[in-house]
Amino acid sequence: MADRFPDYHVLAKRDTASWNAQTGAVVDARLAKDPPEGVLSDRQRQTLARVIDRIVPQPEHRPPVNTLALVMGKIAANGSDGFRHHQLPETRRAWERGLDAVDAEACVRHGSGFAFLSDDQADAVLCAVEKGEVEAPEWQDLPAGLFWSWRLIPDIVSAYYAHPSAWSAMGFGGPASPRGYVRLQANRRDPWEAAERDDQAPSPAEARNHHAE
Repeated sequence: MADRFPDYHVLAKRDTASWNAQTGAVVDARLAKDPPEGVLSDRQRQTLARVIDRIVPQPEHRPPVNTLALVMGKIAANGSDGFRHHQLPETRRAWERGLDAVDAEACVRHGSGFAFLSDDQADAVLCAVEKGEVEAPEWQDLPAGLFWSWRLIPDIVSAYYAHPSAWSAMGFGGPASPRGYVRLQANRRDPWEAAERDDQAPSPAEARNHHAE
């Protein structure tokens, strides 16, 4: 699929008026994050990596998003969102049990661990989890549909879209402090924002994005 925002890289704003020191430090820490040790078993980690691969594929022609590291960081910290569904355990326990159950569901349906399924098989397992139509006894009192909608999707998607590569791929300008966004009306953009590909435009997006700052 064609890149809708060719040659746009939000990290080009790193040393401009768009990012203050605090913003730069937060984004730098996010980019440097590696999967923590001592969190999840090897099997759980393989399962999580495969789930992430099926939910949020890497953006094409962009640096990879370290979603696995970001999600595992949250699991390691047993990070709270400030709320949780009363039928789900705390973050770390929910992920450990949920990943074991997803892997067991794959074994029940396809005779193989989730990490080793074909794309179609993996997607079928995830669809069953989403609908709560599961068969593996490992789910026990962990509601599959709630694990999907309250833990799995929010944690993975929020981690993925916290990364500058995902911002660049969708043309999001990211933080703008202290400069701020000025042109807030529909179909208006500040000069430093991403230009979307338009084959009818006199100046191609590639050229306009080279002057995003």
